[in-house]
Amino acid sequence: MKFEYSLQPDNRAQIGLIVLQADETVEDDFRKLLPASLNVLVNRVPSGLDVTPETLRETTSHLSQAAQLFPQGLSLDAVGFACTSASAEIGCDAVADTVRRGTETAHVTNPLSALIAACQALDIQRLAFLSPYVESVSDRLRNALQDAGIATPAFGTFAEAEEARVARISAHSIEQAARALCEDAKVDGVFLSCTNLRTMSVLKPLHTELQLPVLSSNLVLAWHLWHLVHPETAPSNPVEMTPHSL
Repeated sequence: MKFEYSLQPDNRAQIGLIVLQADETVEDDFRKLLPASLNVLVNRVPSGLDVTPETLRETTSHLSQAAQLFPQGLSLDAVGFACTSASAEIGCDAVADTVRRGTETAHVTNPLSALIAACQALDIQRLAFLSPYVESVSDRLRNALQDAGIATPAFGTFAEAEEARVARISAHSIEQAARALCEDAKVDGVFLSCTNLRTMSVLKPLHTELQLPVLSSNLVLAWHLWHLVHPETAPSNPVEMTPHSL
């Protein structure tokens, strides 16, 4: 028996997200942060077990291929590359150019570009910066922020090189480290770096306790993608975003 059928258009904004193979966190965070009016399609790129500047730069060769693997014929409104440190190592412009070699899209962003946009929206010029990685991984990122007029006078790290362990760092450890960084520090915001770091449950408690904007890689990336495709409905800054499930 053969049935007739009708086609139903999908009028949602279409967002492509390119994620590192080792990342266990960003997709779940995006489901909590973004409204149903945004459809997020995820592809992955190979990534090393350990995080070093060299392994981060190696992701460049896979970005175009990952971008090519989004559904053909689907018009993407924006694409996000979900790695903070790799974006700094590769360079934001190079990330955008490489992604666009694989797919057509109106916008390309990444956590570094999104963080700079968030700091501009919140008038943040001095950040307390917490990284899970060894310090050498964060050097390029901090320099890129400095070039954008954002200082990181308070810096701390868990000095972890193994990506699988980053996703297991406890919320309690993150909260303790953020508090210690902000003690006696002259900063006007806090940044919890890395898309694989599980920060969602600590953002609002730390914001309330520290009386400072508390940002994370996934928070700013989700906000920036929303702001790029639907500026009329997106919150004016990422601190105003309310996760709808925790």
